[in-house]
Amino acid sequence: MSAIKITRPLLDQTAHKARQTPRGRTNHNFHRQSSDPLQRLLNAIEPGSYVRPHRHLTPAKDEVFLCLVGRGALVTFDETGHPQEVLGLDPSLGLFGADIPAGTFHSILALQSGSVFYEVKLGPYEATSDKDFAVWAPAEPQPEAKAYQASLEALALERLGWVKG
Repeated sequence: MSAIKITRPLLDQTAHKARQTPRGRTNHNFHRQSSDPLQRLLNAIEPGSYVRPHRHLTPAKDEVFLCLVGRGALVTFDETGHPQEVLGLDPSLGLFGADIPAGTFHSILALQSGSVFYEVKLGPYEATSDKDFAVWAPAEPQPEAKAYQASLEALALERLGWVKG
């Protein structure tokens, strides 16, 4: 078996697919199945796509996000939903990624169209238990979710001193 190359055309193709989805994001998995012990994927996210704050506690899993192209932010929260850290992710500025300890509430934001992240965490992936969603954050289908996502984006831009782009 040969190595799988992560190329600019693959990143562009994945970002294009994300722009075509109603949620504004898509994955390109490198692991073969959800039961694999290590989950590796490209996660293309468009600005405005809401990634509900969550943590990986049951079971406990660390997670890594690397920004391969574009610009984003990782926001961490305390147990009550108060934002703690806002980490800028922009490879053109030397801000490549973050390693998130298990049990840390977090959300990822795309701040530029065409943003693609490389994500790694332990498997297996079980949809019903992979994420412990924050009860203080609105669920994705709720009308408040869009406003909450916009407030996170504004917070990230303010704390980072970046302009929307």
